[in-house]
Amino acid sequence: MDAARRPRVKICCIQSEAEAWAAIRHGASALGLVSAMPSGPGVISEEAIAAIARAVPPGVASFLLTSRKEASAIVEQHRRLRTTTLQLCDRLEVGAHARLRQALPGIGLVQVVHVTGPESVEEAVAVAPHVDALLLDSGNPGLAVKELGGTGRRHDWGLSRSIRESVGVPVWLAGGLTPENVTEAIAKVSPFGLDVCSGVRREGRLEETTLGRFFAAMSAAS
Repeated sequence: MDAARRPRVKICCIQSEAEAWAAIRHGASALGLVSAMPSGPGVISEEAIAAIARAVPPGVASFLLTSRKEASAIVEQHRRLRTTTLQLCDRLEVGAHARLRQALPGIGLVQVVHVTGPESVEEAVAVAPHVDALLLDSGNPGLAVKELGGTGRRHDWGLSRSIRESVGVPVWLAGGLTPENVTEAIAKVSPFGLDVCSGVRREGRLEETTLGRFFAAMSAAS
């Protein structure tokens, strides 16, 4: 695959500066730092998020994964942690994206859309004009205990492609990606970026051998 067309890669659920640098060495262009969530893996303390964000070099994006829905709470959290990008894992209050833009100029806004069915296409089209990018994941915010990511499940990539073709912003693909299916994911969705957590981990730890296989599979894709 032409390097210019190869999707960017975000390694999520980063646990330490050592994991951050391992991901960067292998070619990650973004790192995901998970703050408090109702469920799912990868949560670290805000102190750890701030420390890792400070260590990330220029040219690599640091994503704060937040489950907060109110703009004021998200702004306060970001000002403590100072990442380059906000990954908004739940649906926000009406008008919240505009308030974030005003309060945090220059900070990227990436809205997660959990692809649960055809209605997710409408949701993505509606929110896309308010953000810099969408991230398509396999959670379920409608459950009593919300799933906002990190499920390791694959969703319907046909719907993801429909979303990618229907919106005017970059689309990241997440949910169940592995070295074994990343080539298929690229072929079926043609996303701007890929977001992987559980697919390159074992027992909660980043496994560099698997991470290397993930990037090798991407490079071999055509």
